Amino acid sequence: ALRLSYLRAGGHDPAVLEQLLHLQLEATVLEKRTAGLRRGRQMAVPAEGPGTGTHGLDEALLAVELENRRLEDELLALKVRRERRVDAGSRAAQRHTEELARLQAEAGMLRCRAEQTRPWLHPRVFPRPIAPPLPP
Repeated sequence: ALRLSYLRAGGHDPAVLEQLLHLQLEATVLEKRTAGLRRGRQMAVPAEGPGTGTHGLDEALLAVELENRRLEDELLALKVRRERRVDAGSRAAQRHTEELARLQAEAGMLRCRAEQTRPWLHPRVFPRPIAPPLPP
């Protein structure tokens, strides 16, 4: 649960993930030991002898299980990063769209103002020519 909450919160530090997996391995080993002790107290004769080799299989199974969990954590971290990139991209696109709309509205207002002020401009008054007009 701790590992999942770390990943969902955006954590992706490999050292922290490795440490969380190590803690999970320790917790699993402790749980198996206490479960074995409880079984040993309940049963006077153990079901398996010490030389059957199931302890090695349990360790191998636990190692495979931990590797699977590590890979699942990696996949979850990759999915979270991908979703964040997609979210960031869509947010950036939305900001650009809003900025474009704002600029287009501002350009329209400026165009409108320019058209409103044009008729009120006085025509330029040029001074009369000093020389008489040239003959044709």
